[in-house]
Amino acid sequence: MLDPAPGQLHPSEHAAGDTTAVARVALVGVHGYGARHLDNLRRLENDGAARLVAVADPHPPADGVLGAEVGVFTSLENLLASGVAPDVVVIATPIQAHAPLAHTAIAAGADVYLEKPPVASMEQYEALLTAAEEAGVAVQTGFQSLGSAALDRLDELVASGSLGSVRGVSALGAWVRTRGYFARSRWAGKRTLDGVDVVDGVATNPLAHAVATALRVAGAREASDVATVETDLYRAHDIECDDTSTLRVRSTSGTVVTLALTLCAAEQTRPSVTLHGTQGTAVLYYTEDELAVTTADGTTTEHFNRTNLLDNLLDHRLHGTPLLSPLSSSGAFMRVLDAVRLSPPPQPIDPSFITWVGSGDDAHPVVRGIEDLLQRACLAQATFTELAPGWERPSSSVSLSVDGQDVGTYREGTTVSPMLAPRPYLHPITTRGGVVVSDHFPADHVWHLGVGVAIQDVDGVNLWGGRTYRRKESGYVWRPDHGRISRTALSRRGNSLEETLRWSGPDGTALLHEARRISWRAVNEAVWALTLDFTLTPVADGAVSLGSPGSNGRIGGGYGGFFWRLPACESPSITTADASGEEGVHGTVSEWLCWQGRFQGQEATLVFLPNDAAGDPWFVRAAGYPGVGLSLAWDRPVSVT
Repeated sequence: MLDPAPGQLHPSEHAAGDTTAVARVALVGVHGYGARHLDNLRRLENDGAARLVAVADPHPPADGVLGAEVGVFTSLENLLASGVAPDVVVIATPIQAHAPLAHTAIAAGADVYLEKPPVASMEQYEALLTAAEEAGVAVQTGFQSLGSAALDRLDELVASGSLGSVRGVSALGAWVRTRGYFARSRWAGKRTLDGVDVVDGVATNPLAHAVATALRVAGAREASDVATVETDLYRAHDIECDDTSTLRVRSTSGTVVTLALTLCAAEQTRPSVTLHGTQGTAVLYYTEDELAVTTADGTTTEHFNRTNLLDNLLDHRLHGTPLLSPLSSSGAFMRVLDAVRLSPPPQPIDPSFITWVGSGDDAHPVVRGIEDLLQRACLAQATFTELAPGWERPSSSVSLSVDGQDVGTYREGTTVSPMLAPRPYLHPITTRGGVVVSDHFPADHVWHLGVGVAIQDVDGVNLWGGRTYRRKESGYVWRPDHGRISRTALSRRGNSLEETLRWSGPDGTALLHEARRISWRAVNEAVWALTLDFTLTPVADGAVSLGSPGSNGRIGGGYGGFFWRLPACESPSITTADASGEEGVHGTVSEWLCWQGRFQGQEATLVFLPNDAAGDPWFVRAAGYPGVGLSLAWDRPVSVT
């Protein structure tokens, strides 16, 4: 279709920048999401708030879609050259076209509504921000969720202290995208196209609203509000960009924002942003403007109105109403996008972990267990690499093998969230038959880290992770009392590891030295043995007190010391020489403990043997979660000298 000559259009009724009359709007891009903008503009025209005067798209809309008075052009340049002088230009085009089109509109003196993501690099963003400021025009970024009144309610909850202190913010998105979705255009699924940045991907396009909303909840708006961005990008589709990723953002104020996103879920669910507080949580289902707030008093659910962002831009022109999603507040999002852009290409997920559902263009991949992984990532502030689902990137760890078969992995644990008491631990541990019999970052207690040593009260420092039990509160509370156990030396000789560790408080003060030895050996073709020995000594003169919830007043809660977190177990059988069952064995002393059960449908047996004569009671859980430990401070503290 040829562009009409200028004389065929209605002449401009007022000059661009005149905010006293009905705004004249030009839409660039009428297909895809542009069709929604057409519907919205019809509403605004009916309300007398705006008038669509022209559209630009290399593929014009079908006959009858637009009124006869609307000019149709194949490009924004031709539209402007024709004499049309729009007050507002709405840009709903492929990502790589955003920056040049926005510059063209700004140069014409028009305000701009720019669909997300605003541009494809931090360099483009800074140039566009400068151009808008110099031209004195407004640019609104199309993160529609930022128009929700629920965000103001969240701000109120934080300011009032109703949720306690903020422990972090997370975004969880489990969506489904088919092969056809990525075949719909040349740029879909691309990191670059013809040498130009596109940066399509789960965090930068389909679930970009989750990212932008989570950053807004965390108070990170401008680029300077972001201190660091860690990316962990993967893909199941045969594309260039990522479709399953975790990202961890730390704001300059110290808030951690965890983004756990996929386009490879079994079924699409509503995405959410959660504010995690020390006294409660608030979950925003941003597509529905629904806020669920949970405290000790229970859960309340509220629904909120949302301001349309184009309405907001028009109100800004007429009345100076502050923009809800100004380009300047997209800086934090752009820091995330740029980190994705500069990251190595996403790693393909091993096909053995993927199930394809459907056929042809309707087929979509489902990553095994992805919903559980997303939940764990959000709760533990962890990346997929740290969660170790089996398809993650290699990380620094030591493999344990018996007769050439890998049966365990020893992890340094340095990147574990500070609130989970970072420490070295073993996971996964498997039987010789390949059954996984350890777990880490489980959703019920994300601070449970496989097999290792942890104590909740070391001279008042929590080196177990999670909430702390204190007698005066008569319960568990989140406290800024978490320490860490860090490796100072490690050596390996055959099937044994010798390690020295430093137990330190939240301020870095060293409390204890630990000497640890881990060894493993084959017993027979079906059985192997793992031995963990550790010795604790104070760093300074004087004794160090070791305690537990049990020693702090919680009857039966004497965990601390050696602990083995098991995965979900069906029909567990727990026995010692003198007792059986959780209630029978818990808190008793015996020379051995046997745990039998089905883990993911496979039978396995574990036999635990105390390796000294200390007579520490067994700590056993089966009903609430599966775990076995030996308690160093069952109902009273002990001293290390």
